[in-house]
Amino acid sequence: MEWSLESVREMVAGGMQSIRECEICAFAIAMCVLLLFMWYCYRVGREHGSSPLRGRYLAGSGRIGGVVGGFMSSDCRGRGKGKHGSILEEQNGFAFCQSSECFRCTSAGESLNQRLYHSLQDYAKRYTWSGMGRVHKGVRDQGRYLNSRPTIQRPEVFFLPDLPSAPFFSREVQRHDVELLEQSFPALLAEFESIYHQPPARSGSSLPPGWKANNTPRGQWWTYYLVNQGTPLVLNVRRCPRAWRVLGQLRTFIANNVFGNACFSVLTPGALITEHYGPTNVRLRCHLGLRVPPSCELVVGGEPQCWSEGSCLLFDDSFLHRAFHEGSPEDGPRVVFMVDLWHPNVAAAERQALDYIFTPGRLEDKEGK
Repeated sequence: MEWSLESVREMVAGGMQSIRECEICAFAIAMCVLLLFMWYCYRVGREHGSSPLRGRYLAGSGRIGGVVGGFMSSDCRGRGKGKHGSILEEQNGFAFCQSSECFRCTSAGESLNQRLYHSLQDYAKRYTWSGMGRVHKGVRDQGRYLNSRPTIQRPEVFFLPDLPSAPFFSREVQRHDVELLEQSFPALLAEFESIYHQPPARSGSSLPPGWKANNTPRGQWWTYYLVNQGTPLVLNVRRCPRAWRVLGQLRTFIANNVFGNACFSVLTPGALITEHYGPTNVRLRCHLGLRVPPSCELVVGGEPQCWSEGSCLLFDDSFLHRAFHEGSPEDGPRVVFMVDLWHPNVAAAERQALDYIFTPGRLEDKEGK
């Protein structure tokens, strides 16, 4: 090949043209990748939302969807089979469950097991089976697990196998959230005072707006829910902006499924909460003591513990547990701020699957309506 100025110019021109063609090709590929990424974000966003607590609160209007969570009273059990759909009504300070999708009002059995399995299959088709070993095992053998559990620990709805279990857990297992709650003690106590000392919702009622009375054999047990079985109560949230902000900062709060609750809980002197089980072992219930007079105690799995003002107590409420306040009227009520946190040994992939399976309303038995 003979080198000349003209041949060099032709080589340079050809090289520049090749570079331009490569740039166009690379740009086209980058745009395709970007469009695919945007489509994926849209799909995921529709299912979960980037900020479940804030998104669901802002999306709420006058209607408050959901069901009453936590330990259900006999009044709730009697109303759970109504024809009113999944609506939570706030009337005169009481919350009445009228939903057949409330797990405490739904009889466990083959129907629920089948719905759990179909929801898990749907999740795996949309996302992945990776990391679903324990969840699949739990869903597949749920009836056997619930019926064969020892009486000391017997969750009423869902048991995830192979989780370390104990009545009480060290604060270190959820250190970030425990420290955040304890740092928020003054704000939460002040917000409790503001909602507790409101005038009654109506004449003849002893409860301020938003409070719910639970059945107890003696004494009074009142709860003020911000999140009830995974559903924010919009009216209550508006009255407690600081508590809502704290919930949004927690890393392990169960915000997306029916096992997640957050509330202020009040026991009057002489009150007793009888022995009962929680719905699942995938969560730890956290109590931040706000007001703790003497002679108040929580017994979980036969082990007694006392609350302390400004400190958190972590326990697995799938164990048989009860609480009582044996103080005098002069001692005043026992008050805790209660939140449900993930069990530390439930992996991130399992949490995502359980959020999907137990999204409020997903397991509704449409044939029963």
